[in-house]
Amino acid sequence: MPSLSPKESSNTAVRYLALLIAFTLATVALISGLSWLYASSTSGYWPGYSDMMGDWPSPLAWLRWVVGDISEVAFYKHEFASLGLLLGGALGYWASRYAKTWQGFSISYGTGLWPWLVTSSLLGLALSNALWGWTLTAQTWQPTFAAFVSLPAAMVLMFGGGWKVTLNGAILGALLVTPSCLLIVNFVCLPLELTVVVGNVLGMALGSAVAFGVCRLVPALVRSQVEQHVAKPEAVPPPDYGMVWTMRRVLADFSEAPFFGNEWASLGMLAGVLLAYALNPFSPAYGSGLLLHLVAAQALTSLLGVIIWRGQWQKRGWYPTYVPLVSVVPASVLTFGGSATVMVASALLGALIAPPLACAIAQRLPTYMHPYIGNVLSMAMSTLLIVPVIGWLTV
Repeated sequence: MPSLSPKESSNTAVRYLALLIAFTLATVALISGLSWLYASSTSGYWPGYSDMMGDWPSPLAWLRWVVGDISEVAFYKHEFASLGLLLGGALGYWASRYAKTWQGFSISYGTGLWPWLVTSSLLGLALSNALWGWTLTAQTWQPTFAAFVSLPAAMVLMFGGGWKVTLNGAILGALLVTPSCLLIVNFVCLPLELTVVVGNVLGMALGSAVAFGVCRLVPALVRSQVEQHVAKPEAVPPPDYGMVWTMRRVLADFSEAPFFGNEWASLGMLAGVLLAYALNPFSPAYGSGLLLHLVAAQALTSLLGVIIWRGQWQKRGWYPTYVPLVSVVPASVLTFGGSATVMVASALLGALIAPPLACAIAQRLPTYMHPYIGNVLSMAMSTLLIVPVIGWLTV
């Protein structure tokens, strides 16, 4: 490896120092803000999920619900995890521009579109809650989070940045994805006693497919020449796919569902949710008390997937090993508990079935649709297949 010149070494040191300072300041700001919120709480501990729903529909409960939606795709549903995800994502994006040595997996696949992507996702989330928040009650959960991890981000990645794509992605996400999820969850999953995960991801697939069809028919919604604006990932040398890469990849999988796919974003989310658990074990993960079991099983399924499908990672450069982490595994753990049988069986079966199924479906989609639709369809199909098997194993 060629040695760095004194100037390059100096620039590297300055960037490293700037990264440390930025991370320290952000961490101090986050801790200070959370401490203030904690001190202002009327409870002797951070209010749990049941406390939030018991206060419904107070302004604070609404705020916690909406912010918690940002981390709901990982089944954490907590404002600390959400803030950590956004803070870590911002750090990952900063590093991708100014300290590439420390960026990890380049956020949002090296497209440079993270600011537009997260803006569209947040706008879609806010609009979804504004339009469909009336469906929520203290006793009734609803998938208001769906727009944050689906169509808005996919449209930015498909058609590029800019306010036209960003705003139209957010609007279409709120108008098509969220109601699709609401309909399937409430009129299919609940009557048939299916896990609501199936309704969430089928709604994302249905709403997104319709939206991409609309964009094909009305290209002015995105741009007149769509093909010229598709974002292309930056070229990077192939990694060695060794132990360090494997551990980093497992970590990055935790933030893959919102299209971040970056270790800093994942670390921020995990740090936030673990802080929430430390303050009150019944605050994250819907008050189940199963957060540690959930995180461990999610890490296991990603690790197994990365190891089993390492050849596909090497061949393709990217492979959807994150799919069971946000579908099969959390559905199994939250339904059947945190026993070793549930954790290991759901992690192994999810790693074996969900990623290749997602890849196979994505390859058969029309070119005008983002391949993430294949991932969410795989989530639905593998969950429908595996969760009953886990139930049979626990009998």
